[in-house]
Amino acid sequence: MKAKDFDKKFDDNEIDIIDDLDMSTLKRPNQTQKRVNLDFPAWVIDSLDKEANRMGVTRQSIIKIWLVERLEEQARRVAW
Repeated sequence: MKAKDFDKKFDDNEIDIIDDLDMSTLKRPNQTQKRVNLDFPAWVIDSLDKEANRMGVTRQSIIKIWLVERLEEQARRVAW
């Protein structure tokens, strides 16, 4: 499909344009993964596990969620 045809379908609010996209090459910027190993005291791991269980997520997820929240909060403070 030519770009002008795709643009016309989009502009005409056609719902099925997703079928015209090649999603196999789609990449999200700044989303490459890097492995990090951290050592925590046992009580921290226990607390993380309890909170992760309460939220219904994994330990890794709760760590990611909290780190991202803190980084975003810090970025807002610096921007002021």
